[in-house]
Amino acid sequence: MNTANKPRIVVLGAGFGGLELTTLLSEAMGDAIDVTLIDKSDTFIFGFSKLGVMFGLKQPEAVRLPYASFAKPGVRMLKRTITAIDPQSRRVVTDDGVFDADHLIVALGAEYDFDATPGLSGTNEFYSVPGAERLRHMLPGFKKGRAMVGVCGAPYKCPPAPSECVLMLHDYLVRQGVREACEISLVLPLGSPVPPSPDTSLALLAAFAERGIKFIPGRRVASVDNTRNVAVLDDGSEMPFELFLGVPKHRVPPVVLESGMSENGWIPVNPRTLETKYENVYAVGDGANTGTPKAGVFAEGAARAVASALVAKLRHRGGGTLYDGFGTCYIEFGGGRIGKVEVDFFSGPSPTGNYYEPSVTLRADKEMFGATRRSRWFGL
Repeated sequence: MNTANKPRIVVLGAGFGGLELTTLLSEAMGDAIDVTLIDKSDTFIFGFSKLGVMFGLKQPEAVRLPYASFAKPGVRMLKRTITAIDPQSRRVVTDDGVFDADHLIVALGAEYDFDATPGLSGTNEFYSVPGAERLRHMLPGFKKGRAMVGVCGAPYKCPPAPSECVLMLHDYLVRQGVREACEISLVLPLGSPVPPSPDTSLALLAAFAERGIKFIPGRRVASVDNTRNVAVLDDGSEMPFELFLGVPKHRVPPVVLESGMSENGWIPVNPRTLETKYENVYAVGDGANTGTPKAGVFAEGAARAVASALVAKLRHRGGGTLYDGFGTCYIEFGGGRIGKVEVDFFSGPSPTGNYYEPSVTLRADKEMFGATRRSRWFGL
Protein backbone atom coordinates (compact mmCIF):
# COMPACT_ATOMS: atom_id res chain seq x y z
CA MET A 1 0.00 0.00 0.00
CA ASN A 2 1.48 3.32 -1.09
CA THR A 3 0.76 5.68 1.82
CA ALA A 4 2.42 8.80 0.44
CA ASN A 5 0.26 11.91 0.87
CA LYS A 6 -2.65 9.89 2.24
CA PRO A 7 -4.40 11.03 5.44
CA ARG A 8 -2.88 9.09 8.34
CA ILE A 9 -5.41 7.72 10.82
CA VAL A 10 -4.09 5.83 13.83
CA VAL A 11 -6.53 3.83 15.96
CA LEU A 12 -5.35 2.53 19.33
CA GLY A 13 -7.15 -0.60 20.47
CA ALA A 14 -8.92 -3.33 18.50
CA GLY A 15 -12.02 -3.84 20.60
CA PHE A 16 -15.59 -3.14 19.50
CA GLY A 17 -14.80 0.53 18.86
CA GLY A 18 -11.53 0.08 17.01
CA LEU A 19 -12.74 -2.81 14.86
CA GLU A 20 -15.97 -1.11 13.83
CA LEU A 21 -14.28 2.25 13.20
CA THR A 22 -11.59 0.86 10.95
CA THR A 23 -14.08 -1.36 9.12
CA LEU A 24 -16.30 1.65 8.38
CA LEU A 25 -13.35 3.75 7.22
CA SER A 26 -12.23 0.96 4.93
CA GLU A 27 -15.72 0.53 3.48
CA ALA A 28 -16.05 4.27 2.84
CA MET A 29 -12.56 5.16 1.60
CA GLY A 30 -10.57 1.98 0.97
CA ASP A 31 -7.00 2.62 -0.13
CA ALA A 32 -7.52 6.38 -0.28
CA ILE A 33 -6.50 6.60 3.38
CA ASP A 34 -3.71 5.15 5.51
CA VAL A 35 -5.26 3.55 8.61
CA THR A 36 -3.14 1.86 11.27
CA LEU A 37 -4.89 -0.23 13.93
CA ILE A 38 -2.70 -1.11 16.91
CA ASP A 39 -3.39 -3.67 19.63
CA LYS A 40 -1.14 -5.63 21.98
CA SER A 41 -3.10 -8.87 21.67
CA ASP A 42 -3.28 -11.65 19.11
CA THR A 43 -7.00 -12.25 19.49
CA PHE A 44 -10.35 -10.59 20.10
CA ILE A 45 -12.87 -12.01 22.57
CA PHE A 46 -16.48 -10.90 23.02
CA GLY A 47 -16.91 -9.82 26.62
CA PHE A 48 -20.02 -11.95 27.09
CA SER A 49 -17.98 -15.05 26.24
CA LYS A 50 -16.10 -14.87 29.54
CA LEU A 51 -19.08 -16.06 31.58
CA GLY A 52 -19.50 -18.98 29.20
CA VAL A 53 -15.84 -19.90 29.67
CA MET A 54 -16.07 -19.49 33.44
CA PHE A 55 -19.05 -21.84 33.82
CA GLY A 56 -17.72 -24.45 31.40
CA LEU A 57 -20.25 -23.67 28.67
CA LYS A 58 -17.62 -22.53 26.15
CA GLN A 59 -14.12 -23.76 25.43
CA PRO A 60 -11.51 -20.97 25.84
CA GLU A 61 -10.00 -21.62 22.42
CA ALA A 62 -13.43 -21.47 20.78
CA VAL A 63 -14.10 -17.84 21.79
CA ARG A 64 -10.81 -16.37 20.54
CA LEU A 65 -10.99 -14.62 17.18
CA PRO A 66 -7.53 -14.12 15.62
CA TYR A 67 -6.59 -10.61 14.56
CA ALA A 68 -4.70 -12.27 11.70
CA SER A 69 -8.16 -12.73 10.10
CA PHE A 70 -8.85 -8.99 10.17
CA ALA A 71 -8.01 -7.75 6.67
CA LYS A 72 -9.50 -4.54 5.27
CA PRO A 73 -8.45 -2.36 2.32
CA GLY A 74 -6.55 0.69 3.51
CA VAL A 75 -6.01 -0.74 7.02
CA ARG A 76 -2.92 -2.37 8.49
CA MET A 77 -3.32 -4.25 11.74
CA LEU A 78 -0.24 -4.26 13.95
CA LYS A 79 0.53 -6.10 17.17
CA ARG A 80 2.37 -3.57 19.31
CA THR A 81 2.53 -2.50 22.95
CA ILE A 82 1.89 1.22 23.25
CA THR A 83 4.40 2.88 25.57
CA ALA A 84 3.54 6.57 25.16
CA ILE A 85 0.86 8.79 23.66
CA ASP A 86 1.37 12.49 22.90
CA PRO A 87 -2.11 13.80 22.10
CA GLN A 88 -0.78 17.29 21.34
CA SER A 89 1.39 16.11 18.45
CA ARG A 90 -0.69 12.96 17.81
CA ARG A 91 2.40 10.80 18.14
CA VAL A 92 2.25 7.24 19.44
CA VAL A 93 5.34 5.39 20.66
CA THR A 94 5.29 1.59 20.76
CA ASP A 95 7.73 -1.19 21.57
CA ASP A 96 8.39 -1.41 17.83
CA GLY A 97 8.12 1.92 16.09
CA VAL A 98 6.71 5.43 16.33
CA PHE A 99 3.47 6.42 14.59
CA ASP A 100 2.40 9.96 13.71
CA ALA A 101 -1.23 10.65 12.92
CA ASP A 102 -3.27 13.33 11.24
CA HIS A 103 -6.24 11.90 13.14
CA LEU A 104 -5.81 9.86 16.33
CA ILE A 105 -8.52 7.73 17.93
CA VAL A 106 -7.96 6.25 21.38
CA ALA A 107 -10.04 3.10 21.83
CA LEU A 108 -7.98 1.28 24.46
CA GLY A 109 -10.92 0.53 26.71
CA ALA A 110 -10.86 0.20 30.48
CA GLU A 111 -8.42 -1.73 32.64
CA TYR A 112 -8.68 -3.04 36.17
CA ASP A 113 -7.19 -1.22 39.14
CA PHE A 114 -6.67 -4.02 41.66
CA ASP A 115 -4.61 -1.78 43.94
CA ALA A 116 -7.61 0.51 44.47
CA THR A 117 -9.24 -2.20 46.61
CA PRO A 118 -6.93 -3.60 49.31
CA GLY A 119 -6.81 -7.38 49.27
CA LEU A 120 -8.56 -7.77 45.94
CA SER A 121 -5.48 -9.08 44.16
CA GLY A 122 -5.56 -12.10 46.49
CA THR A 123 -9.05 -13.12 45.35
CA ASN A 124 -10.84 -14.23 42.19
CA GLU A 125 -12.28 -12.03 39.45
CA PHE A 126 -14.24 -12.94 36.33
CA TYR A 127 -13.89 -9.78 34.23
CA SER A 128 -10.61 -10.79 32.59
CA VAL A 129 -10.11 -13.82 30.37
CA PRO A 130 -7.38 -15.29 32.63
CA GLY A 131 -9.65 -14.73 35.64
CA ALA A 132 -12.55 -16.53 33.97
CA GLU A 133 -10.28 -19.40 32.94
CA ARG A 134 -8.95 -19.79 36.50
CA LEU A 135 -12.49 -19.91 37.89
CA ARG A 136 -13.42 -22.52 35.32
CA HIS A 137 -11.03 -24.89 37.12
CA MET A 138 -11.82 -23.66 40.65
CA LEU A 139 -15.62 -23.73 40.65
CA PRO A 140 -15.95 -27.55 40.65
CA GLY A 141 -14.27 -27.49 44.07
CA PHE A 142 -16.91 -25.20 45.59
CA LYS A 143 -19.41 -27.55 47.23
CA LYS A 144 -20.86 -25.54 50.10
CA GLY A 145 -20.76 -22.16 51.81
CA ARG A 146 -21.22 -18.52 50.89
CA ALA A 147 -20.51 -17.30 47.36
CA MET A 148 -20.34 -13.56 46.85
CA VAL A 149 -20.15 -11.45 43.71
CA GLY A 150 -18.77 -8.09 44.81
CA VAL A 151 -18.36 -4.96 42.69
CA CYS A 152 -15.60 -2.63 43.85
CA GLY A 153 -16.57 0.58 42.07
CA ALA A 154 -18.63 2.20 39.33
CA PRO A 155 -18.67 2.67 36.42
CA TYR A 156 -17.76 -0.83 35.28
CA LYS A 157 -18.00 -2.70 32.00
CA CYS A 158 -21.27 -4.37 31.01
CA PRO A 159 -23.53 -3.26 33.88
CA PRO A 160 -25.76 -6.39 33.77
CA ALA A 161 -22.77 -8.81 33.98
CA PRO A 162 -22.67 -9.13 37.82
CA SER A 163 -26.39 -9.94 37.80
CA GLU A 164 -25.84 -12.47 35.01
CA CYS A 165 -23.02 -14.00 37.00
CA VAL A 166 -25.11 -14.75 40.10
CA LEU A 167 -27.96 -16.18 38.02
CA MET A 168 -25.59 -18.39 36.04
CA LEU A 169 -23.82 -19.39 39.26
CA HIS A 170 -27.18 -20.52 40.63
CA ASP A 171 -27.72 -22.71 37.55
CA TYR A 172 -24.18 -24.06 37.78
CA LEU A 173 -24.57 -25.08 41.42
CA VAL A 174 -27.93 -26.71 40.63
CA ARG A 175 -26.23 -28.76 37.89
CA GLN A 176 -23.53 -29.73 40.37
CA GLY A 177 -26.17 -30.85 42.86
CA VAL A 178 -24.90 -28.55 45.63
CA ARG A 179 -27.15 -25.45 45.40
CA GLU A 180 -28.96 -26.18 48.68
CA ALA A 181 -25.63 -26.18 50.52
CA CYS A 182 -24.64 -22.78 49.11
CA GLU A 183 -25.62 -19.14 49.55
CA ILE A 184 -25.27 -16.52 46.80
CA SER A 185 -25.03 -12.74 47.34
CA LEU A 186 -24.54 -9.79 45.01
CA VAL A 187 -23.07 -6.49 46.22
CA LEU A 188 -23.61 -3.67 43.74
CA PRO A 189 -22.74 0.05 44.04
CA LEU A 190 -25.80 0.93 41.95
CA GLY A 191 -29.26 1.38 43.40
CA SER A 192 -30.72 -1.23 41.05
CA PRO A 193 -29.29 -3.83 38.63
CA VAL A 194 -29.99 -1.76 35.47
CA PRO A 195 -30.85 1.83 36.51
CA PRO A 196 -31.92 3.17 33.06
CA SER A 197 -34.57 0.44 32.76
CA PRO A 198 -36.76 -0.04 35.86
CA ASP A 199 -38.59 -2.92 34.16
CA THR A 200 -35.33 -4.79 33.59
CA SER A 201 -34.26 -4.17 37.17
CA LEU A 202 -37.59 -5.43 38.53
CA ALA A 203 -37.30 -8.58 36.42
CA LEU A 204 -33.78 -9.24 37.73
CA LEU A 205 -34.86 -8.62 41.32
CA ALA A 206 -37.71 -11.09 40.84
CA ALA A 207 -35.24 -13.63 39.43
CA PHE A 208 -32.96 -13.13 42.45
CA ALA A 209 -35.86 -13.62 44.86
CA GLU A 210 -37.06 -16.74 43.05
CA ARG A 211 -33.61 -18.29 43.34
CA GLY A 212 -32.82 -17.19 46.88
CA ILE A 213 -30.06 -14.78 45.84
CA LYS A 214 -29.39 -11.95 48.29
CA PHE A 215 -29.03 -8.52 46.66
CA ILE A 216 -27.23 -5.67 48.45
CA PRO A 217 -27.67 -2.46 46.40
CA GLY A 218 -25.93 0.87 46.86
CA ARG A 219 -22.81 -0.67 48.39
CA ARG A 220 -19.36 -1.46 47.05
CA VAL A 221 -16.60 -3.73 48.27
CA ALA A 222 -14.00 -1.42 49.86
CA SER A 223 -11.46 -4.09 50.86
CA VAL A 224 -11.03 -7.84 51.19
CA ASP A 225 -9.50 -9.56 54.22
CA ASN A 226 -8.19 -12.80 52.77
CA THR A 227 -6.93 -14.13 56.10
CA ARG A 228 -10.47 -14.10 57.52
CA ASN A 229 -12.31 -14.52 54.17
CA VAL A 230 -14.28 -11.34 54.78
CA ALA A 231 -15.31 -8.58 52.38
CA VAL A 232 -15.54 -5.13 53.96
CA LEU A 233 -18.15 -2.88 52.37
CA ASP A 234 -17.93 0.91 52.08
CA ASP A 235 -20.25 1.36 55.07
CA GLY A 236 -17.89 -0.65 57.28
CA SER A 237 -20.06 -3.77 57.40
CA GLU A 238 -18.47 -7.15 56.82
CA MET A 239 -19.59 -10.10 54.72
CA PRO A 240 -17.87 -13.47 55.21
CA PHE A 241 -17.44 -15.75 52.21
CA GLU A 242 -16.07 -19.07 51.08
CA LEU A 243 -15.99 -17.99 47.42
CA PHE A 244 -15.44 -14.37 46.37
CA LEU A 245 -15.93 -13.29 42.76
CA GLY A 246 -14.79 -9.71 42.36
CA VAL A 247 -15.37 -6.96 39.82
CA PRO A 248 -12.34 -4.64 40.14
CA LYS A 249 -12.54 -0.88 39.97
CA HIS A 250 -12.04 0.30 36.37
CA ARG A 251 -9.95 3.07 34.84
CA VAL A 252 -8.18 3.84 31.57
CA PRO A 253 -4.86 2.04 30.95
CA PRO A 254 -1.72 3.53 32.57
CA VAL A 255 -0.39 4.74 29.20
CA VAL A 256 -3.51 6.92 28.84
CA LEU A 257 -3.18 8.23 32.41
CA GLU A 258 0.43 9.17 31.68
CA SER A 259 -0.58 10.97 28.46
CA GLY A 260 -2.51 13.63 30.36
CA MET A 261 -5.69 12.91 28.41
CA SER A 262 -7.72 11.58 31.35
CA GLU A 263 -9.49 13.21 34.29
CA ASN A 264 -10.66 11.17 37.28
CA GLY A 265 -9.71 7.96 35.50
CA TRP A 266 -11.53 8.62 32.20
CA ILE A 267 -11.06 10.63 29.01
CA PRO A 268 -13.40 13.66 28.81
CA VAL A 269 -15.05 13.99 25.40
CA ASN A 270 -17.87 15.79 23.69
CA PRO A 271 -20.46 13.03 24.22
CA ARG A 272 -22.06 13.48 20.80
CA THR A 273 -18.90 13.85 18.66
CA LEU A 274 -16.34 11.97 20.82
CA GLU A 275 -13.85 14.82 20.32
CA THR A 276 -11.28 15.34 23.07
CA LYS A 277 -9.77 18.71 23.98
CA TYR A 278 -6.93 17.95 21.56
CA GLU A 279 -7.32 18.81 17.88
CA ASN A 280 -8.16 15.80 15.69
CA VAL A 281 -8.00 13.43 18.66
CA TYR A 282 -11.04 11.32 19.54
CA ALA A 283 -11.79 8.74 22.22
CA VAL A 284 -14.36 5.96 21.80
CA GLY A 285 -15.38 3.01 23.92
CA ASP A 286 -15.02 2.23 27.60
CA GLY A 287 -12.24 4.76 28.22
CA ALA A 288 -14.30 7.76 27.08
CA ASN A 289 -16.55 9.58 29.51
CA THR A 290 -19.69 9.86 27.37
CA GLY A 291 -22.35 9.24 30.01
CA THR A 292 -23.34 5.96 28.35
CA PRO A 293 -22.58 2.47 29.70
CA LYS A 294 -19.22 0.85 29.20
CA ALA A 295 -20.25 -1.91 26.84
CA GLY A 296 -19.25 -3.03 23.36
CA VAL A 297 -22.47 -2.00 21.65
CA PHE A 298 -22.05 1.58 22.88
CA ALA A 299 -18.40 1.64 21.75
CA GLU A 300 -19.64 0.50 18.37
CA GLY A 301 -22.18 3.34 18.21
CA ALA A 302 -19.52 5.88 19.13
CA ALA A 303 -17.24 4.46 16.43
CA ARG A 304 -19.96 4.99 13.82
CA ALA A 305 -20.19 8.66 14.78
CA VAL A 306 -16.42 9.20 14.58
CA ALA A 307 -16.17 7.32 11.28
CA SER A 308 -18.88 9.48 9.71
CA ALA A 309 -17.17 12.65 10.97
CA LEU A 310 -13.79 11.60 9.59
CA VAL A 311 -15.22 10.59 6.21
CA ALA A 312 -17.09 13.90 5.95
CA LYS A 313 -13.97 15.84 6.90
CA LEU A 314 -11.72 13.99 4.48
CA ARG A 315 -14.21 14.37 1.64
CA HIS A 316 -14.89 18.01 2.56
CA ARG A 317 -18.62 17.32 2.69
CA GLY A 318 -20.20 18.87 5.77
CA GLY A 319 -20.30 17.12 9.13
CA GLY A 320 -20.91 13.59 10.26
CA THR A 321 -23.76 12.07 12.25
CA LEU A 322 -23.76 12.48 16.01
CA TYR A 323 -23.45 9.64 18.51
CA ASP A 324 -27.00 8.66 19.43
CA GLY A 325 -26.28 6.98 22.77
CA PHE A 326 -28.51 4.01 21.87
CA GLY A 327 -27.64 0.41 22.59
CA THR A 328 -29.11 -3.06 22.96
CA CYS A 329 -27.93 -5.40 25.71
CA TYR A 330 -28.74 -9.08 26.09
CA ILE A 331 -29.01 -10.42 29.64
CA GLU A 332 -28.59 -14.04 30.72
CA PHE A 333 -31.41 -14.95 33.11
CA GLY A 334 -30.40 -18.59 33.50
CA GLY A 335 -32.31 -21.66 32.45
CA GLY A 336 -31.32 -21.02 28.85
CA ARG A 337 -33.39 -17.84 28.74
CA ILE A 338 -32.15 -14.43 27.67
CA GLY A 339 -33.75 -11.03 28.17
CA LYS A 340 -33.08 -7.87 26.21
CA VAL A 341 -33.03 -4.18 27.04
CA GLU A 342 -32.81 -1.29 24.58
CA VAL A 343 -31.47 1.84 26.22
CA ASP A 344 -31.55 5.38 24.81
CA PHE A 345 -29.38 7.93 26.63
CA PHE A 346 -29.59 11.05 24.50
CA SER A 347 -33.03 11.39 22.91
CA GLY A 348 -34.86 12.65 26.00
CA PRO A 349 -34.15 14.55 29.20
CA SER A 350 -33.16 11.29 30.93
CA PRO A 351 -32.19 7.78 29.81
CA THR A 352 -34.98 5.40 28.90
CA GLY A 353 -35.05 1.65 28.46
CA ASN A 354 -37.35 -0.85 26.73
CA TYR A 355 -37.38 -4.29 28.32
CA TYR A 356 -38.08 -7.61 26.57
CA GLU A 357 -39.03 -10.62 28.68
CA PRO A 358 -36.48 -13.45 28.89
CA SER A 359 -37.04 -16.26 26.41
CA VAL A 360 -35.18 -19.07 24.72
CA THR A 361 -35.85 -17.47 21.32
CA LEU A 362 -33.87 -14.35 22.28
CA ARG A 363 -30.78 -16.56 22.54
CA ALA A 364 -30.83 -16.78 18.75
CA ASP A 365 -30.82 -12.96 18.64
CA LYS A 366 -27.77 -12.82 20.89
CA GLU A 367 -25.98 -15.46 18.82
CA MET A 368 -26.79 -13.49 15.66
CA PHE A 369 -25.35 -10.35 17.31
CA GLY A 370 -22.03 -12.15 17.74
CA ALA A 371 -22.14 -13.91 14.37
CA THR A 372 -22.73 -10.76 12.34
CA ARG A 373 -19.76 -9.00 13.93
CA ARG A 374 -17.54 -12.05 13.66
CA SER A 375 -18.33 -12.17 9.94
CA ARG A 376 -18.12 -8.40 9.40
CA TRP A 377 -14.79 -7.93 11.15
CA PHE A 378 -13.04 -11.25 10.67
CA GLY A 379 -14.78 -12.95 7.75
CA LEU A 380 -15.39 -16.00 9.95
